[in-house]
Amino acid sequence: MWDQADALLLARLQFAFTVSFHFIFPAFSIGLASFLAVLEGLWLKTGKALYLDLFRYWLKIFAVAFGMGVVSGIVMSYQFGTNWSVFSDRTGPVIGPLMAYEVLTAFFLEAGFLGVMLFGMERVGRKLHFFATCMVAGGTFVSAFWILSVNSWMQTPVGYEIGANGQFLPGPSWAAIIFNPSFPYRLVHTVTAAYLTTAFAVGAVGAWHLLRNRANAHARKMFSMAMWMAALVAPVQIFLGDEHGLNTLEHQPVKVMAMEGHYESHPDGAPLVLFGIPNAKEKRIDYAIEIPKLSSLILKHDPDAPLGGLDSVPDADEPPVAPVFWAFRVMVGLGFAMLGIGLWSLLARFRGRLYDWSWLHRGALVMGPSGFIAVIAGWMTTEVGRQPYTVYGLLRTAQSASPLEAPAVGASLLGFIVVYFVCFSIGTWYVLKLMSKAPHAHEEGPEQGADTPIRTAGITPGPHQQSAPGAAE
Repeated sequence: MWDQADALLLARLQFAFTVSFHFIFPAFSIGLASFLAVLEGLWLKTGKALYLDLFRYWLKIFAVAFGMGVVSGIVMSYQFGTNWSVFSDRTGPVIGPLMAYEVLTAFFLEAGFLGVMLFGMERVGRKLHFFATCMVAGGTFVSAFWILSVNSWMQTPVGYEIGANGQFLPGPSWAAIIFNPSFPYRLVHTVTAAYLTTAFAVGAVGAWHLLRNRANAHARKMFSMAMWMAALVAPVQIFLGDEHGLNTLEHQPVKVMAMEGHYESHPDGAPLVLFGIPNAKEKRIDYAIEIPKLSSLILKHDPDAPLGGLDSVPDADEPPVAPVFWAFRVMVGLGFAMLGIGLWSLLARFRGRLYDWSWLHRGALVMGPSGFIAVIAGWMTTEVGRQPYTVYGLLRTAQSASPLEAPAVGASLLGFIVVYFVCFSIGTWYVLKLMSKAPHAHEEGPEQGADTPIRTAGITPGPHQQSAPGAAE
């Protein structure tokens, strides 16, 4: 069945499939780890048991999501050696150390404190446990730091030298590589997106339980906290997205042309295309709904500023317009919908009806998955818009793939699809099951087995393992 297939296309589909699955879990766990740190900090500060109940409620969900994120991410690293060995060989001297730092710092930090965070509440002091929670939250941020530094270098490569064998070699300054031109914008925009993703997931769970019981104090608190995040962070995220877009225009103008649907150059001001159907064959947007000169006003802060179009770019250097065009609009549309929910919640809060407006709760419930959809759409905009390059302007995707035949790549792709859908469908079902249970007083944390030792090293047996007095006599 793979005789007529393209090995390069299958390799790209495989990586896109696995990274799409993986991305949704870190986007959730980054924000949720910080939310857990806030909840535990509020409990320590105020002494209110409600915060501890919410901490334990979301800790169980975090444990499952974190585990699925780790498992889904391991596969991606192997693909660099199997499907993208040429890319690994050419860029390894630059991106290899950065990815190693991610393991040596973030992964070890998370692994070192995760067990204390999950199971140490009754075994260590409150302050030490809070420190462990903060370290896990910090580890998720450090992980995002290094991974986004790698990705950003691929988007805006600087600080490198080309060796005699064609490899990218680090220049005299690693700081130039790590803090490449697009990295600060991408880091802040992505991490903020993770916080919003978590906020709307938490808000949806709170809204679900408020629709069932408006008097549930735990649901009220989580919904209120989530709506504060939506109201305050959504407008900030829109601003950050605009700044990221201006940075992209400076360093990757062709990507912006695809995002805006500008097949033609506009010397006297470019329109903002709201909707339309990209026609790659005719090089135009069919049925376009546009606002004259607004794109130039947004991107250049001048309605008459000229903007280039894809007619100024060789066809071989153009990204696929349709997926970039639509993914960008999905991301932006959901961003403004999040802002709308945040403003709606502020109105309800101002009128003292935050827990009574059922339509607000229904809206928040519908918007629960919006963050996940938005981050995937943003990823598609960034990565598909970078095509036809893996290292922008320097190394083409077609030059990066391993010399494999289509049947080999296709077989592994089918295997990934089957395994991922079976495993992660069960994991997702379990997370939704946990979310469907209303939080309550005296919430229990993650369960441990009956044979778990009470000491970390397992030297001192638990009470159930100790012999009764006189039993050895």
